[in-house]
Amino acid sequence: RDFNECCAQCSEVNWGLTDGGRFYCRSCHNVTERTREVVNTDFITNSRVQTISKGLRKQEKNDGGCEWYICEGFQLVLKKQVEALEALGVCPQMKDEILCNFWRCYLQKSKQAYCKRPAGETVKALSVCESSTDMDSDPERPSLLHLLSLSESEGDLQTDCSFASSVSKVSESTSVYSGSVDGSLYLMKNQKEKLRMTMPMTLSFCYMALLWVREPITLSELLRFVVEGHIPYLNVFQHFPEKMKLCGLDLKIFCVESWPVYEEVFNKMHELAAFLDLPRFPDITESCFLHPDMLCMKYLMEANLPDELHDWTCRVVKKIGIGEVDFLTLMPGNKSTRKVKYDVLAAAVIVVVLKLLFLLDDHYEWLLSEFAEERNKNNTEVCMFYSGGPYFEFKKWYEVVKHSLDVKQKKLDEERAKYLWRCEKPLFYSVKNKSKVLKRRQMVVNLQNQFGKLSGSVQRAEKPNPSSFQLSWSEENTDGSCFHGHSLKGILQEKCGLLTAMNPDYWLCTVKLCNEKLCGHLAHYREVEFPQSYHFVLGLFSFLLRIQPSYIHDEVCMIEHKLFNKKLCKKLKYNTVLRK
Repeated sequence: RDFNECCAQCSEVNWGLTDGGRFYCRSCHNVTERTREVVNTDFITNSRVQTISKGLRKQEKNDGGCEWYICEGFQLVLKKQVEALEALGVCPQMKDEILCNFWRCYLQKSKQAYCKRPAGETVKALSVCESSTDMDSDPERPSLLHLLSLSESEGDLQTDCSFASSVSKVSESTSVYSGSVDGSLYLMKNQKEKLRMTMPMTLSFCYMALLWVREPITLSELLRFVVEGHIPYLNVFQHFPEKMKLCGLDLKIFCVESWPVYEEVFNKMHELAAFLDLPRFPDITESCFLHPDMLCMKYLMEANLPDELHDWTCRVVKKIGIGEVDFLTLMPGNKSTRKVKYDVLAAAVIVVVLKLLFLLDDHYEWLLSEFAEERNKNNTEVCMFYSGGPYFEFKKWYEVVKHSLDVKQKKLDEERAKYLWRCEKPLFYSVKNKSKVLKRRQMVVNLQNQFGKLSGSVQRAEKPNPSSFQLSWSEENTDGSCFHGHSLKGILQEKCGLLTAMNPDYWLCTVKLCNEKLCGHLAHYREVEFPQSYHFVLGLFSFLLRIQPSYIHDEVCMIEHKLFNKKLCKKLKYNTVLRK
């Protein structure tokens, strides 16, 4: 009642007291540094004693650090990642209005914050630590009185002091060393019923927020920016404040020694959206970058293919209905709808169009290429070309793209082989080894500097600016390496007022699709069972998306079955009759 100052965040005067004696705002849960003055009349008559609470946590440990929780570490990681995305041009609202709300909802759903601490929680935590064999126990976290916005500096989470003190005593009594308060408990939890936060899930959070605001960044681009170092992920814990000591079991949680996997991040994002009970995402319309028509245009340019192919990709998208809003828009928790991989879907549409026009059977495409080469020579001799530019030569395109692809792939392999997984900040798994690790690290740094001076080695060049295109082709080049303006007239014929392919044949990748839930794939892909031209095209888009060719092959099979559904049904019925 005596504290009448306005809250710094919401300007309200509605204060309460925490167990630690600090004032917190009941409206916005902001915790101040002010503590209550306590008058003790039982000690000495007519004397006033002020007791200052230690706060919600011990600010200083013996090693100079403070008590912190695993969720605070992940919040700092998310903060660094979303700031990097903002630097790449993402809308500023994504951080505080979208991602922060997702994170708060996750903390509440997983009972790590914004919830009442159940009675007897401390006892459950003690029992778990004392009996490591009881893996079924699931100690829930206390209510977090205050969560700073992702835009603030420390990302500090204020926790219940009674729980913090009890857990710290437990962690000190255990033989497992951890810099965080709940590091050992976090790894011991059995969290089948709720998603446990991991480093790949931070990227799932980012992709989910990007998808909500419909930013022009696909999942494959997000992961590529991570690998290139534009988005913090590997060794991101180096950005933790000095007081947040990271050691022991914390390293198993935050230390990453592998590249993020497309499927893992994608599946976790869908699990996360369902876990948070999110509503239907904003519609993916034709004007949205994630629409197949838009992405096909981008990948046609990057793959150095003729612009005229875009009309064919649009026809395929419209024919099988994969450009519809209901098909493309994410509806969390709806198991009847298929999970759409926007970038993989667009690449598969291009592959299907190439099969429709060029067959890709290691024979027909080369015949068309010889015909186009002969026509181009004749047109060059008479110094003219038909309207639409020179005829597209598949063989020449293959040679140009393969050379550029081999150079890029070799450079990528070398960079990955030279990558230093060890971070600049020394890590130690126990207090006993700390001094040895620090001395050894300092010795390694000194030796590297000395050998660098003796050998005259060049320092690392700065990271190039991120780009949406990995392969660039300019129409201004005189060597004919750009095929964007080339014509498809040599392989098309007009029929009933529409341009159709001269090739009447088509081969299916598979006649019958597998059960994706059981097998993990719609179809099985083995390089030896398919033509080399088809494998090369899959390999090209596999490099652009940084995924396995089998995932693109799955989408190709799905599109083919939608495109030739009637013919396949007739064929299956005919085969059934013959067997009878």
